[in-house]
Amino acid sequence: MLVYFDDTRLNAELTGPETAPPLVLIHALGTNLAIWDAVLQRLPPLRILRYDQRGHGKSDVPKPPYAMGTLVRDAERLMDYFKLKDAVVVGLSAGGMVAQGLGVKRLDLVRGLVLSNTAPRISTPEIWADRIDFVRREGLDALADGSMERMLGRNWRDSPAMPALRSMLLATDPQGWMGVAAAVAGTDFYATTATLTLPTLAIAGALDAATPPDMVREMADLIRGSDFHLLRAAGHLPPADQPDAFAAVLSSFLKRIGHL
Repeated sequence: MLVYFDDTRLNAELTGPETAPPLVLIHALGTNLAIWDAVLQRLPPLRILRYDQRGHGKSDVPKPPYAMGTLVRDAERLMDYFKLKDAVVVGLSAGGMVAQGLGVKRLDLVRGLVLSNTAPRISTPEIWADRIDFVRREGLDALADGSMERMLGRNWRDSPAMPALRSMLLATDPQGWMGVAAAVAGTDFYATTATLTLPTLAIAGALDAATPPDMVREMADLIRGSDFHLLRAAGHLPPADQPDAFAAVLSSFLKRIGHL
């Protein structure tokens, strides 16, 4: 369904029993809410909110660039709209940055975090500026092969997840991709993420070249009492390429913190 706000419309899906514990899923750059499809099939009954970030999927595509604060505000407005509180928020890559910002800003909404294949700062502003300029000139199709290799590893062509991930990337509006990429480029959450004390699980993929395991572990070390888990067969987007393992680790964390 499209949720109308004063500045944009966001496509969101809310499923599961109304009385079940809430779970919020925030996808990565160049994907959409469908990246969670296989994971949802493997989770116990939960009240699950997933949505297309602005510029992605069926959500509106405002003119870029976007700010990370705007993406965080989108998440909190949706949670307020659906009256979700004390949720566990799962963020993947750029979505993990949104989750970090939301966890700092709205403790009334968030009781736990799962930060997958993400970091307080990803790459450098200069690298992101080069990528944005490349997409502006050449389009996302020219970026696709390199993106697949960074996300899935050197054998990306043989990954069963690759066709769907590539289709998601190519279906993304380049303006939306550039908008969220600009938000990632301008984000450095090291100081604020270090203030988090929420129950947190950090997940890394051994084949991930975009946010390597050492980068994810460094983020986990900032958060007092957090857990770190390495998925050895996963790349940058484990909900797509390793849904069984991802769902198992997520479910275990939810049980451990009493959310199930």
